[in-house]
Amino acid sequence: MSSTASGTNGTWRNWGGNVTARPAREVTPASVDELAAAVRRAAEDGLTVKAVGTGHSFTSIAATDGVLIRPQLLTGIRNIDRDDMTVTVEAGTPLKRLNMALAREGLSLTNMGDIMEQTVSGATSTGTHGTGRESASIAAQIRGLELVTADGSVLSCSEKENPEVFAAARIGLGALGIVTAITFAVEPVFLLTAREEPMPFDKVLADFDELWAENEHFEFYWFPHTGSTTTKRNNRSAGPAKPVSPVAGWIEDEFLSNGVFQAAQWVGRAVPATIPTIARVSSKALSARTYTDIPYKVFTSPRRVRFVEMEYAVPREAVTGALRELKSMVERSGLRISFPVEVRTAPADDITLSTASGRDSAYIAVHMVKGTPYQGYFTAAERIFTAHEGRPHWGKVHTRDAEYFAGVYPRFGEFTELRDRLDPDRRFQNDYLRRVLGS
Repeated sequence: MSSTASGTNGTWRNWGGNVTARPAREVTPASVDELAAAVRRAAEDGLTVKAVGTGHSFTSIAATDGVLIRPQLLTGIRNIDRDDMTVTVEAGTPLKRLNMALAREGLSLTNMGDIMEQTVSGATSTGTHGTGRESASIAAQIRGLELVTADGSVLSCSEKENPEVFAAARIGLGALGIVTAITFAVEPVFLLTAREEPMPFDKVLADFDELWAENEHFEFYWFPHTGSTTTKRNNRSAGPAKPVSPVAGWIEDEFLSNGVFQAAQWVGRAVPATIPTIARVSSKALSARTYTDIPYKVFTSPRRVRFVEMEYAVPREAVTGALRELKSMVERSGLRISFPVEVRTAPADDITLSTASGRDSAYIAVHMVKGTPYQGYFTAAERIFTAHEGRPHWGKVHTRDAEYFAGVYPRFGEFTELRDRLDPDRRFQNDYLRRVLGS
C-alpha cells in the first residue's frame, strides 16, 4: 500500500483516487511555531487551512482550495513517560513508525486498526478503529492533545486541562484546529495469538454474540455472492511467540491477499459476470492458520489493492439483522460485488463525535475496487445502515449531512458550539465540514 497521497501540477489527490483538490499554496512546517505562523498568515490572506496526512480518507475531509499543511516534518516521539505509561508523539508521525518505535522500547498501543500507513493525527481525527470487545479506537487511547487553533495560538488539552476541548478534539475532524502532538496511553508490549479460519456466513451470524463475548478481538470478512466468511480471533497469549514464517506470510499476505486478489479484481472489472465465480474461489483461497506475535504485527496487514470504501457503525445488537438485509439486497439487486465485506466491533466510548460514542457498536464496511462504479452499491447499503441509526466513518464515503448527524449523535450540538468558540471565522472550513457540521 502506498503510504502517501499523490499530487501533480498543484493538484492533491487522495489514496483512493476519488478526491482531488487544488490548494492555493502548500506549507510543510518544521516546527509548531512555523505551523502557527502559517495559520496566522492564512487568516491575513483570507484563506482557509487544512492539514493532510497520507490521504487515506475516502471523503474530502482534508481537501482545500486554501492552504494545505503537510506535516511530514513534524514526526517522531517527543517523550516517553514510564511512570504514567504514556508516549507523546508529533502529529505527522505515521502509525507504522510509532508502532515500530514503541516495540523497540518494549511498549505497545492497546489496539490498532488493520493498516498503519496513516499519520497519528489523520487516523485519530477521523475515528480510525480496529475491533475489540473492551478495547476501543485509537482515539480512545489518547490522554492529551496539542493543537493550533484558528488565531494561531497553541492549546493543550486533557481530562484536566481544557477538558471540554479534549472531549471533542480526540476525533475533531480537523474542525477545531490542527493537531500538532498527541499523548497516547501505552502498556508493556504483549503477545497476541491470532486464529484465522473460514466459517459459514449463517453460522457466524447465529453465533455472533458468543464469538464476540469469548474473544478480545473478533472480526470477519463475508464474500458477497457466497455463504462464506473468513474469521479472525485475536487474544492475549503467554507465548511463546510463533510468528508467521516469511514464506507463508508472503504466500498468504502478499501473493494471495494482494497479488492474486488484484488480478481477480482486474478480471472482475473487465468481465463483471465472472465475479460470483471469482468470489466463490476467493472465499476458499485462504486456509486456516494460527500465529502469535506482538500486537501491531497481528492487528495490521498489507493492503495494496486500491479501493473505495463506505463504513457505518450500527448498534452492536443490530449488526446481524443489518448483515442479513445487506446479503438479501445483493442477491436480488443484480449487483456484482468483488470485494469482501468487513465486520468489526467496538465498545462505547465518551468522545463527542466518535462513531461509538455512548453505545456499543459494530462496523460494516463495503468496498469497491478503484475505478469501478460504486454509487449503486453504496447507496443501497447506506439505505440499510441508516435505517439502523448508523453513523458513517468520518473518513469514508457517505452522503449524510448535519441534520442527520444531529439525530444520531446526542452530543452533536456540544461539538458545534465548541467549534463556534474555537473557529468562529471558519478558518478550518471546507465543503465537507460545511455539509456534515453545517455552516
